[in-house]
Amino acid sequence: MAPDKSFEDNRRPRSVYGVGDEPDARFSLANERTALAWMRTGLALVAGGVALTTLAGVADLPLFVDVMAALVCLGGGLVAVSALIGWRRVERAMRLALPLPAPRILVGVGLGIVVLALVFAGYAVFEALQR
Repeated sequence: MAPDKSFEDNRRPRSVYGVGDEPDARFSLANERTALAWMRTGLALVAGGVALTTLAGVADLPLFVDVMAALVCLGGGLVAVSALIGWRRVERAMRLALPLPAPRILVGVGLGIVVLALVFAGYAVFEALQR
């Protein structure tokens, strides 16, 4: 039985589903799970930023903490956008039988975490020396 073409014509985005051949469903679903995992990471960063700014308001912490919370929230948004872009890049590569692209998000998230850790550690040392 031939696949129903009307179903394929309705899928969006066309820039992904309108090119190449249908890959093995297992690979597409694995790509989707990876993108959703990155989305959860982005959501966790946004939630952490909201929690941090709430704590800063309740505990009357300096403006620095609010600024860092805003940066964490923005970082979460960037992770979510990057997850969508990464999903699209991999899905298109599979459909066009091209080599899978290298992940871009991994290095950025790793460096972001290191920078945040260093900034907050520096802030903690600064606050400890002020006492």
